[in-house]
Amino acid sequence: VQLQASGGGLVQAGGSRLLSCAVSGRAFSRYVMGWFRQAQGKEREFVAAISWEGTATWYSTATKGRFTIFRRNTENTVYLQMSSLKTEDTAVYYCASPEEPYSAEDYFLPSGYRYWGQGTQVTVSS
Repeated sequence: VQLQASGGGLVQAGGSRLLSCAVSGRAFSRYVMGWFRQAQGKEREFVAAISWEGTATWYSTATKGRFTIFRRNTENTVYLQMSSLKTEDTAVYYCASPEEPYSAEDYFLPSGYRYWGQGTQVTVSS
């Protein structure tokens, strides 16, 4: 199973950025997908997750209302649309996929995921 995240870069505060994560090696449409981030010197934290059909989404308090997670199962890709970016959103962003299909257990915990992308850096400047 491989996850390839892309789309990171430098963006000004208040701006937007779209991250993508392409998944190969498994039946993508059977699995919850999550996005996490890790700022320098901090723990990895939950950003957003989406159910296998895309009908349910979950967000952290910090990102709700500004970020949108969505997926295209025909393309084996999950996205994270980030808007109204703040300097505190600066981090390496990771996409992740759990071990079990059709399960949203512990979707908000890093331990709930088995496979991880390599991360993509997002830097928000003031």
